[in-house]
Amino acid sequence: RAARAGAPPRSSVSAMTGTAAPSPALLARTRAELAAALEGDTAPRAVVMTMGALHQGHFDLVAEAARRVGEAGTVVVTIFVNPLQFAPGEDLDAYPRTLEADVARLTRALTGEGGSLRVGRLVVFAPTPEVMYPGGEPQVRIDPGPIATVLEGRTRPTHFGGVCQVVLALMHLTSPRWALFGRKDAQQLAIVSAMVRDLAMPIEIVPVDIRREPDGLAMSSRNAYLSPEQRQQALALSAALEAGRVAAAAGASAARIREAALAHLEAAPGVEIDYVALVDPETFVDLSGAGLGLPEGADGRGSGEPHQGLLALAARVGSTRLIDNTLVPLAR
Repeated sequence: RAARAGAPPRSSVSAMTGTAAPSPALLARTRAELAAALEGDTAPRAVVMTMGALHQGHFDLVAEAARRVGEAGTVVVTIFVNPLQFAPGEDLDAYPRTLEADVARLTRALTGEGGSLRVGRLVVFAPTPEVMYPGGEPQVRIDPGPIATVLEGRTRPTHFGGVCQVVLALMHLTSPRWALFGRKDAQQLAIVSAMVRDLAMPIEIVPVDIRREPDGLAMSSRNAYLSPEQRQQALALSAALEAGRVAAAAGASAARIREAALAHLEAAPGVEIDYVALVDPETFVDLSGAGLGLPEGADGRGSGEPHQGLLALAARVGSTRLIDNTLVPLAR
């Protein structure tokens, strides 16, 4: 029988952590448990979608979700390693899975003693692939559109279709007012925002800034794959973005901004470049003339003069593929 928030005997979050939570909290593993947890809930609701292995960047999303819903609201955090967004040969099997630790940290942050955040209810939805896709491979697929064909989409051509598939399903299952997404996955943010707009979904997409380590490295669950030497080499990514920001602040053209970042990354040891691009942050139209984004005007909105560009890059350090980005002002 589906466990209900308030007295879930087996899947209670507080039971997992061994502490008494002042607010009801629930770990739901099935659609029925999730529906039971949300039944009758009319409080403001926000969802944070993750693949687990939570770090402070994820908790920035959770903190903004808690701020949006208020102390009487509901925050739903989904934890699901989505097989549809991994291509053959990618790290699906190796992707870190730390559900118990993730749930314990979420509980302490949102409902536990000493937590800095307070919400009416925390619901953690951690389904299996069989729960998310009960019929096996989905028969109806989401086409993420032309933005999904460049940059990350060129390297990972099936990735954004899988992202849209699971995001749309989770939005229907959780019915949030707000959905929080990090700016680190800037192309995902743009595609999800377009999907919500084009499908007339009554959900506000809330972007949250990138969380960085003190030395500048963007936080990522994949950072755990890096050896100490590789982690040091990976700092070249954030340093390349800084080179681009310096060029932008000096009034450089879009092409020169990209070239400044590219030159820094090319000189970095241990770094294999996938791409360095400067694009419109919403349409991913190429702004630098490098031929890496959509042709100008391909989506009917590319002829304007954006005030800022997205400087985005991807590179491998060892066997680990990392991405990073920053917004830069563009000379008028």
